[in-house]
Amino acid sequence: MSDEIQDVTEGAVAEYTEIAARYKAGEELSDADLDTIADVAVSVLRDILYHFDAQDSPIDEYDGDEGELILDVTAPDLAVLIGRHGRTLESLQTLFSLLVSRKLGFRYPVAVDVEGYKSRRHDKVISMAHSAASRAVRQHSKVSLPPMSAYERRLVHIALRDNDRVDTHSEGTEPERRVVITAL
Repeated sequence: MSDEIQDVTEGAVAEYTEIAARYKAGEELSDADLDTIADVAVSVLRDILYHFDAQDSPIDEYDGDEGELILDVTAPDLAVLIGRHGRTLESLQTLFSLLVSRKLGFRYPVAVDVEGYKSRRHDKVISMAHSAASRAVRQHSKVSLPPMSAYERRLVHIALRDNDRVDTHSEGTEPERRVVITAL
């Protein structure tokens, strides 16, 4: 790492040390702390969007179900950021998370969405899980879902964990790993 980049990174980390300490100690962050984290995340996202000529795209901020900050880029014609089956968006999320963590000096859960794709996909995976579970019970058999990312497989397991009529497990190797739902 060049000295200049290291100086900038260390300066950014030092700037957020107090927030990091409170977060790591399990303390509830103030609205000002959360605003600071959101500002850093939006800044990093705009820097990434610049490379797609989309840095001026509207970004909606909202809280997720699990306490994470969600940034939803809402400009039209950004399908390139989603990619086939959301793979580009997954990669963007990984890069984005690393950059935000590096800038803050700690990992805070911030998710990137484009045009609500993740939200729609989340709902579709949950619906698919419940339909497959019903089919497995009705047919007294196993139902295999299509290959999914680790995140989507986790959604299926969570969605069906309280259903005492089925059992779920994952089979296969990436990228063909899938959830199998078995009637009990």
